[in-house]
Amino acid sequence: MLIRYKKTFEKIAMGLLSFMPSEKDLKKLQHTMKEYETEEDWHLFLWKEEDIIGLLGVLNHNDTNTLEILHISVNPSHRFQGIGKKMVKALTEMYAEKEITANENTAAFIEKCDLC
Repeated sequence: MLIRYKKTFEKIAMGLLSFMPSEKDLKKLQHTMKEYETEEDWHLFLWKEEDIIGLLGVLNHNDTNTLEILHISVNPSHRFQGIGKKMVKALTEMYAEKEITANENTAAFIEKCDLC
C-alpha cells in the first residue's frame, strides 16, 4: 500500500533514498529530504506491506499536469518481487488525471513499467 511520508518515517525514508545512486552523499541526501519536507510540489510516498520496504518521490508539475518520478527505491532484500511496479501502478491510480513521467535517474525503470 502506498502511503504518504510523515516525519516519523524520516530514518526509514532516508535509508531507502540512500539506495539511489544520486543520493549516496550524506549532505545531498539530507538536502533531498529537506526538499521533500518543505517544497509544496515535492511528494514522498512509502510502500508498506508488513514493514515499509519501498519509496517513491515525485515532483508535481501543475503547469503541465504531469507528475515526474524523481526517486524510486526498494529495500534490497525485497527487490525483484514487483514492488517497484506496484508502487508506480498505485501512483498512476492515485493521480489518474496526471501524466506520469521520469527523470534521468528513473527513466530506465519506468520504461519497464510501460508508462513512458
